[in-house]
Amino acid sequence: MDNESKHGATLACAVPLPAGETVLLGHGGGGRLTSELIRDLFLPAFDSAALSRLDDQAIVTVNGCRLAFTTDSFVVKPLFFPGGDIGSLAVHGTVNDLAMGGARPLFLSAAFIIEEGFSMQELRRIVGSLRDAAREAGIEVVTGDTKVVEQGSGDGLFINTSGIGLVPPGLSLSCNQAKPGDRVLLSGPIGDHGMAIMAQREGLEFESTIHSDSAALHGLVVEMLKATEKIRCMRDPTRGGLASALNEIAGQSQVGIALDESSIPIHEQVRAACELLGLDPMYVANEGKLVTIVAEGAEQDLLQAMRSHSLGREARVIGTVKREHPGLVTMRTPLGTTRIVDMLAGDQLPRIC
Repeated sequence: MDNESKHGATLACAVPLPAGETVLLGHGGGGRLTSELIRDLFLPAFDSAALSRLDDQAIVTVNGCRLAFTTDSFVVKPLFFPGGDIGSLAVHGTVNDLAMGGARPLFLSAAFIIEEGFSMQELRRIVGSLRDAAREAGIEVVTGDTKVVEQGSGDGLFINTSGIGLVPPGLSLSCNQAKPGDRVLLSGPIGDHGMAIMAQREGLEFESTIHSDSAALHGLVVEMLKATEKIRCMRDPTRGGLASALNEIAGQSQVGIALDESSIPIHEQVRAACELLGLDPMYVANEGKLVTIVAEGAEQDLLQAMRSHSLGREARVIGTVKREHPGLVTMRTPLGTTRIVDMLAGDQLPRIC
């Protein structure tokens, strides 16, 4: 079903009918259909203990060294947006997946799938952006691949990246470790990236430009790990937004998570854009934020460390882990009511990363 906004933009609904034997757009949205696809198809096919943890990266041991390994593909549309482009996004997304396991990013691969007829000038710009983002993050691009597909087959450009990082001895972060009483912390306002993409894609105009929050978070993570050894897990809420990330943690740890809506920061411009388009910012993707679970009593030290870093200055404590309602995320609204924050079937905004 298509919805027409006040600005004339056509919004394609990504919530599909039951899938049956057909892959749907919603399978890539980071919501319930994605979880079902992974659980029912991929996990049974690849019997791996590292994969079954379903973290943002796999932690493997090679000759006594603990390495974090991750891979991701970027299909964002449009390729250029306020605050970044597909090149810098590919670096930030991969670095952040490594960082959520506490790893120091070391090496990166970059594979380009280019559609015939794509502008060489734009390709140079994207490659330069990827190079600059990698240099700034201190990660080295050491291998890659290039494929060209027929015109009409590739939608311009897709990028696949893989990353390798080194995990400090004794550190073990995973989304199956949350415990009742733990606190939930968020590094800053949500929804900036998804709404920047949406506004650019649909030509929407607001009083000021919404910029993507795309950034490499490993420096922030270093400061967090210095502050306390009581961090249980970290997750960057990309596809499916904050709601999906917290549902994944609640499900894997079999705990309840209770949020306070008034504590969740959202820039007013993003809030207004979401209200205009009928979107819930809890499900809008982010590319420069993280959510973390920390043991009770350690949250203030961690919060102080996060706020001391440029990417965590607006960090907040937004909720508590509960014994009740395992696998469920709830949120107390400003009106004093409580609502369930469930996973969506698909994604409100497809093709945003």
